[in-house]
Parts: sequence; C-alpha cells; structure tokens
Amino acid sequence: MSETQNLTLVQAVRDGLYTEMREDDEVLVLGQDVGKNGGVFRATEGLFDEFGGDRVVDTPLAESGIVGAAVGMAAMGLKPVPEIQFSGFMYPGFDQIVSHMARFRTRSRGRFNLPMTLRAPYGGGIRAPEHHSESKEAFYAHEAGLKVVIPSTPYDAKGLLAASIRDPDPVIFLEPKLIYRAFRDEVPEEPYTLPIGEASTRREGDDVAVFTYGAMTRPTLEAAEALAEEGIDCEVVDLRTVSPLDREAIVEAFEATGRAVVVHEAPKTGGLAAEITAIIQEESLLYQEAPVKRVTGFDVPYPLYALEDYYLPTAARIEEGIKEAVEF
Repeated sequence: MSETQNLTLVQAVRDGLYTEMREDDEVLVLGQDVGKNGGVFRATEGLFDEFGGDRVVDTPLAESGIVGAAVGMAAMGLKPVPEIQFSGFMYPGFDQIVSHMARFRTRSRGRFNLPMTLRAPYGGGIRAPEHHSESKEAFYAHEAGLKVVIPSTPYDAKGLLAASIRDPDPVIFLEPKLIYRAFRDEVPEEPYTLPIGEASTRREGDDVAVFTYGAMTRPTLEAAEALAEEGIDCEVVDLRTVSPLDREAIVEAFEATGRAVVVHEAPKTGGLAAEITAIIQEESLLYQEAPVKRVTGFDVPYPLYALEDYYLPTAARIEEGIKEAVEF
C-alpha cells in the first residue's frame, strides 16, 4: 500500500508539481514570483532550490508574456505549467489563451499540440482586493480546445494536476484559494492521476441531486447533512471538471431523483448551472419533477470585504434552494 501524507490543498498542488517535475524533465514552471519566493500562496515553495532556475522561472509581471512564452515552449515539446498569480489577472493574457493556446492544434491541422497547464488561484472568500476573487470559469469552458479543471480536495488536486500536466492538450487548472488551507486529506506520495472529465459522487441520496464543484463542495455537503436530519436525502455530485462536463453522471444522478440543484459561486447568468440545466432538459426531461434550482453568486461585480458573506452561497442558502426544489 502506498505511503500517504496529510496535506492541505495547496500542499497537494505543490506535491503534484514536484512529483511531475521529478518524473519528467520536460515539465517546468514559470510565472511571477514562482521561483525564490515560492509563489504568493507558496504553491511552488522549494521547487527553485530543487530544480533550479531553468525549470522554475521567475517572469516579469506580464500575463500575456507568461502565457505566450508557455505556448511556444509547449509547441516545441516542453510541458510548461505557467502560473497566473490570481485568476482575475488572466485577462491581459486572454488573447493568448483564446487565440493561441486553445486553437493551436486546430490551426496547425494537428501538426502541433500544446501540453501545457495554466494554473491560477481562483474564487472568493478571503477578503482580497479587486480582481482577486472572480469566478470566471465559464469564460474558459466556453472555448473549444481547452479543458477546465477545478479540484475540491487535496487528493483530487494532486491527481487532477498530474493528469493535466500529462495531457497532450491545454488545461486551465483553477485552484479554489478559499480552501487552500481549510482542511487536510490523505494524499499518496507516489505519482497518480485522476481522469479529467469524470465527476465524483460525494454523497448518495434519493430525493434530489445537487451538482457543484470547487470551494462550494464543502458548504453543499454541510447543507446536505443538515437536511438529512429533516428527512431530505441529497445526492451531492462534485463535477471536478467543468469542461468537459460529465454528462453521464449528471443525467444518471438526475434521473435517480427527478430534482436538481446546481451550486456555484460564479454569477448566475451564463454560468455553468445554465449548461447543466440544459443537459438535464435535453437528456432527461421526462424524469423531471421540479424546476432546476440554481444557487449561485449574483450578477454584480464581485464585492469587497464583508459583503463577500452575502455574495457567496452559504450552507444556509444552499439548504433553502434544496428545500425549494424538493417541496415544489
């Protein structure tokens, strides 16, 4: 049996990077402050000392340059893992992501693939300044050619990061910073991967299927456990990957219950909850017993400081949404 370590999510990310860099000399990390400083959240701490400046590269504060350089590296056979310090800083690199990163295989008619994994801390809840807390995963899920992965546990973080780095095509790997150090998990020391595009059922139930991912998984499970005491049995499905979505898992969970709630911290309009609702309508309309309920962030700019507590879905708000779906 493999030895394990009791790690936080950010430590699991660091362990995943270390493991893949040790196993494959083509893997390298680049970004602002990722080297000697070990990253703003210390996700790359110690990697510079272990692998040196040729494989752990401090870059200027220039997101377009970071992504563009990684695109060139990947096209030439390396496996770069660029870090953007916060996902809200990805916008200056958006042209590189959409015009080059996502399209290189198609544009070159398959001559080039881009084995690169763009990492970024994402989401709110830590009282950060403007552009540090957005949840814009729908931007990237909408772009053909990109996979979009959002782990919710340390175990998943290491396994999904390894799978992303080994994938022959580009992956956006969003790390919910609210849960970077919120809890620990047993994580194998040896290398392992988890399949991209496969959801995980975190709790089984018969009354309603609740779909979520990232930092919202924990309050969703809290809500489910509280409602169990009231006789409402929730199935909680952690999607883990928002592109591609695990359509089979969504349909199976919904058809078993006839009711669905989708929870995410991104704004409601155009969010992944709408796509999940559409999948349910297309595939399982005749099983539906109630409208699909969305429990999400609001269609406003991400608020500052104390107002985060009103913006982010809480266990209480999730409970309320589940009750509406069940009691319809």
